[in-house]
Amino acid sequence: MVAVGALFGGLLASLVLVALAVLLSGCGYNAMQAQDEQIKAAWAEVLNQYQRRADLVPNIVASVKGQANFEQETLTKVIEARARATSIQASPELASNPEALKKFQSAQGELSGALSRLMVVAERYPELQANQAFRDLRVTLEGTENRIAVARNNYIKTVQEYNVLARSFPTNLTGMVFGYKPKPNFTVQNEAEISRPPTVDFSSGKK
Repeated sequence: MVAVGALFGGLLASLVLVALAVLLSGCGYNAMQAQDEQIKAAWAEVLNQYQRRADLVPNIVASVKGQANFEQETLTKVIEARARATSIQASPELASNPEALKKFQSAQGELSGALSRLMVVAERYPELQANQAFRDLRVTLEGTENRIAVARNNYIKTVQEYNVLARSFPTNLTGMVFGYKPKPNFTVQNEAEISRPPTVDFSSGKK
């Protein structure tokens, strides 16, 4: 009799687990969990590409410093922008904090703008343009900026897909129960405005 009771109890527990699994699957738990993992992977790639760019800056600055009479203000802005961008601890939690993400995006946008200005100003120096090391760094920077754009676009798309689940019924109820809340996202237009290089007057003489 005891054996029968134990068997029945085990069978009941198994049925409950199966029913729970089906219920969670039907409510989008598995989809939300999978999408959340994709966001983490996409965010890691964004950080990887931003770090790649930050690592390039010291070499670019060193290469430009070798050019006589290069605009010090332009160099200083690049150095300061890099310092601000790298001072922000880009943890996984940052991506879930709207204000922190906005601050991170702004700092990265400022670095993009400073580097863009440096490259524009560098065109005024033929000797620098003829420097193979500088040309190689410029090509590497352009490739890195492209990788950043790809990584950001993938992250934006992944967060958008996740947020659709987090805001749609019945997956929004599942999200509330298990803590899957809508996430903030990059704002492409704002960063594009921040990173736009200023107009440089080539008619003025070198400083």
